[in-house]
Amino acid sequence: MTTAQHKIGSGFGARSTADDVLDGVDLSGKLAVVTGGYSGLGLETTRALAKAGARVVVPARRPDVAREALAGIAGVEVDELDLGDLESVNGFAERFLASGRRIDILINNAGIMACPETRVGPGWEAQFATNHLGHFALTNRLWPALVDGGARVVSVSSTGHHNSAIRWDDPQFEHGYDKWAAYGQAKTANILFAVQLDALGKDLGVRAFALHPGGILTPLQRHLTTEEMVGYGWIDTDGNPLNPSFKTPEQGAATQVWAATSAQLDGLGGLYCEDCEIAELAAEGVREGVRDYAVDPEQAARLWALSAELTGVDAFASPR
Repeated sequence: MTTAQHKIGSGFGARSTADDVLDGVDLSGKLAVVTGGYSGLGLETTRALAKAGARVVVPARRPDVAREALAGIAGVEVDELDLGDLESVNGFAERFLASGRRIDILINNAGIMACPETRVGPGWEAQFATNHLGHFALTNRLWPALVDGGARVVSVSSTGHHNSAIRWDDPQFEHGYDKWAAYGQAKTANILFAVQLDALGKDLGVRAFALHPGGILTPLQRHLTTEEMVGYGWIDTDGNPLNPSFKTPEQGAATQVWAATSAQLDGLGGLYCEDCEIAELAAEGVREGVRDYAVDPEQAARLWALSAELTGVDAFASPR
């Protein structure tokens, strides 16, 4: 397939931090929305953007916890949002739009990983619902503010997308649940969402990217037992990291901050990034780069249509 998934020589790499990529960048007057921006990579992302001068809105499922975690960071405000509940998504979007502000950066960062089989809303599989459908609905509901700001929309995916393409015959895992396949499908959905959003929004000034932040030990692993993580070679029995490729939260936040702010990406979009760089297409059997099914425009358009049908939201639908 023809692709723009090629490195551009950003000058940054796997060990670059969010502060590194924002060195010399002034975000004064910019407004960013960071879902889950109070824990793990989200917290570091919020901190770095605010330090560079941005106003950061953090929608949080646990607002009290978020306010405590963000205390002392200037220029940050917290609101309530549960991505697994479309009424909550709609409520947050309505409150934000009522403020009359535009959005310059939307980072769809919040997510869950490898949870036990859980159903939300009308019986949706929780990882697909929270990681993808909730963010799909949120982005579409916020569209007036995004187009007004000529925003960049950044979806935090994962190398986990290598685990599964979209299961078109059973996207809700109604016929046998596998936590890692479900996570993989949701992360593939994050990338396809960016591909189609960019295709729809670029002529209106909105560009979209997806990314793999790297391997980082954060609260995202809350559903995994110590025994599992020891078995994967991530930690020792005392909880100490073993994988030398793991990043710190500051390094892990760098790629999403780079994708959201870098002038090196001006005029580009619909791309998957890793290590503060545009990723190459993955070679067969290699868990580096992006799988071709995750950046396929036909799959992206198909997923958009399915997501719009499920959520009842589509900012680009023709008026009836």
